[in-house]
Amino acid sequence: MLNSIPTLVNYPRIAVKIIFFLNGFVHANLYSRLPRVQEQFSIDNGTLGFVLLASSIGAIGAMPFTGWFIIRFGSRRITLFSVFFYCLLVPFVPWTFNLAGLMMLFFLMGVSAGMLDVSMNAQAVMVEKQLGKPIMTSFHALFSIGMMLGAGMGSLFSSLNTPLFTHLGTITLVSVIISFFMRYYLIHDKPTTKQEGPAFRLPNVAMVSIGIIAFCSMLGEGAMADWSTIYLEKVSQADASLAPLGLAAFALAMTIGRLAGDKARFRLGDQRLILICGIIASAGLSISIFLQNPYMVITGFFLVGIGLSVVVPIAYSLAGNAPDLPPGVGLAMVTTVGYSGFLVGPPIIGFIADWQTLRVAFIFVLLLFFAMIILSGSAKRKSVKHPD
Repeated sequence: MLNSIPTLVNYPRIAVKIIFFLNGFVHANLYSRLPRVQEQFSIDNGTLGFVLLASSIGAIGAMPFTGWFIIRFGSRRITLFSVFFYCLLVPFVPWTFNLAGLMMLFFLMGVSAGMLDVSMNAQAVMVEKQLGKPIMTSFHALFSIGMMLGAGMGSLFSSLNTPLFTHLGTITLVSVIISFFMRYYLIHDKPTTKQEGPAFRLPNVAMVSIGIIAFCSMLGEGAMADWSTIYLEKVSQADASLAPLGLAAFALAMTIGRLAGDKARFRLGDQRLILICGIIASAGLSISIFLQNPYMVITGFFLVGIGLSVVVPIAYSLAGNAPDLPPGVGLAMVTTVGYSGFLVGPPIIGFIADWQTLRVAFIFVLLLFFAMIILSGSAKRKSVKHPD
């Protein structure tokens, strides 16, 4: 059974938002320090791409099974397990002794990140259903706020020349303590002991159509999360303390867009909103590619954040509310397609960067934004109540 929702204070809604925040916060702290990881292990962009690919394989491999795990054990248990698992792995990055160990660690972090992405969104869908209104973008706004503050923390620790373990260990300690208290307020969904069908399901046609749009958007998110700092530092020649602000600007824009996204979705509809957002994201990335002043690049990243802000929440909301599918199963289908862009994209960018340049790799991302614009017609508006 689901928890009853308090009239004045919706504790499950707050708890799920905090989990979204911590996910973005920890991720941005780690990935804003990737240039230092490169220096510690003496690896180039292509090798870093292989490290990120290990994370991709872990996440994509875990996602299809997570829907089944949610049905068997409940999304609350899977959320708590994965958030603790992910946070506790992060501080070990500077402690690994060789490249093989680093790749294994990123693989395990990918497994936990993939499970967390599906399970926390399943919690969000249940809150959305209980309230009877579209609020999915507000949850993702907290992820973006976490990314923004995490990138800011990364910039601060970088400017102070803080050792990686001290930085990441501090972030982990705070995040684990907060997650420990949130366990009381997540929705206690009842596990299903009898499960019909296979342990996991491949995406059906309806889920693939929205999943491809999510793929294009999430590859762009992954490019910003993993490569924006390196792009500013090595392509635009920004100072080490300025470079993480590109990720912070992107996350700020994602936050602004997602805070307004539910009302925009109601007024414009999914199809038109994705079309407009695709155009904005394409314009922003074009600025960052062709105007190499660091502040213009940061401005372009901000526009990319505005453009991508609501695409994935719309995809997750549609998947979680798909008829005849439990929320965890529908989400597992779309995240398997869409989230692969977030995780597989950055390694591909690394390979292209070594083959050509990082700027050429960003042009590849721009082409996918164009594809997202073309495919926007497949997103159908669903009937929803007006958000508060």
